[in-house]
Amino acid sequence: MDTPGPTQPEPVRPARRRTGRTLFGRGSWPEASRIAGLLRQETVGGALLLVATAVALIWANSPAADSYLNLRDTVVGPASLHLDLTLGQWASDGLLAIFFFVAGLELKREFVAGDLRDPRRAMVPVAAAVGGMIVPALLYLLVNTTSDAGISRGWAVPTATDIAFALAVLAVISTHLPTALRTFLLTLAVVDDLLAITVIALFFTDELHPGYLALALIPLALFGFCVQRRVRSWYLLVPLGVITWALVHASGIHATVAGVLLGFTVPVLRSRANGGPEAGPGLAEIFEHRIRPLSAGVAVPVFAFFAAGVAIGGLPGIRSALADPVMLGITAGLVLGKPIGIALATLVVGKLARQPLAEDLSWWDVIGLAMLGGVGFTVSLLISELAFGPGTAADDHAKVGILLGSVLAALLSAVLLRIRNRVYRRICEQESLDADADGVPDVYAPPASTAEPD
Repeated sequence: MDTPGPTQPEPVRPARRRTGRTLFGRGSWPEASRIAGLLRQETVGGALLLVATAVALIWANSPAADSYLNLRDTVVGPASLHLDLTLGQWASDGLLAIFFFVAGLELKREFVAGDLRDPRRAMVPVAAAVGGMIVPALLYLLVNTTSDAGISRGWAVPTATDIAFALAVLAVISTHLPTALRTFLLTLAVVDDLLAITVIALFFTDELHPGYLALALIPLALFGFCVQRRVRSWYLLVPLGVITWALVHASGIHATVAGVLLGFTVPVLRSRANGGPEAGPGLAEIFEHRIRPLSAGVAVPVFAFFAAGVAIGGLPGIRSALADPVMLGITAGLVLGKPIGIALATLVVGKLARQPLAEDLSWWDVIGLAMLGGVGFTVSLLISELAFGPGTAADDHAKVGILLGSVLAALLSAVLLRIRNRVYRRICEQESLDADADGVPDVYAPPASTAEPD
């Protein structure tokens, strides 16, 4: 009788960490994979943004500063259509509409197909974004209580978070931020963009022309009809988008709002009549895949180039800026207000929902991420021009405050997140083991192709 050989022990699966109802627990794998892909794209855009900002600052403070100002103030466009704008205005009103179109696509995707469709997951980043807007605004107003009435219009300047700039900071310090924290940061920035768009539309529309706004609904509706029918002909969609933008601009509402409205019309999911979601991506994903490189690689850096060129004026100019409550209020709002608002709102929501932090994370991680939220740039520069007027002393001092506040917030965040990087690396290794044990691709692998379906 044969003796059975020794049995091989069954492989031991890595123990899964329980996330349950926790703050910054891991979300769904498809969402984590998509977020990872977006972060890689935004990191490149952030690097270009930093380069454009540095070039503008150096040029504006060099002996050739007049050539920079002449370039920025060159007027291009037909006056009969109210489009005789300077190159700086074309960058802020025109190119940033591309940025906000992508933001509109991302907003819709988050609330229709992303983790934000779940109210339990949405309430934390939404509350954090609201807190990150309210506290900096109050802090700015507190610093400027004795200033002129017109200065109070700058309350919205320190309320924005620049995700591209923030991710460039993460790339520089080479931190292994866990998936849940990266998702929270990007989602926070998306909701932050929505709040910024609302603020621009409601508080920075000095003169409204309802007739032009009503006319803008016609090409907007045609654009929406075409994309809902999955029409992808650029020779049709681009003219409709440009006409919508021009009419919104003529209405008195900032033209970037048109980009968001156009983005909201694009379908996120494929209908069952067109083969079901498994047949391929929706138009929102296709458009975002095509246009995001244009937004991050061209639109935002060019805007930063024209907006960040502040003539500091040497030591006297620095002393003047440091003594201005506008600059002090904006810097305090970004460095103190943003972290306090984001962290406090996260803490309150976590306590009310009885959701503890996920395993291995601490409130120092939340504070570090909240500090990174104080990196405000693109939208802050735009709101500064809307609040004070391009080229005014208040606008120049506000931009100095934006630059200084963003740099300080980035440095403080980098120090704290770098200290915790060993913990983050361990969490990422566990996530990779869990993904392999589940038989799903690693969340750090490149995202699947978003090629158009046949």
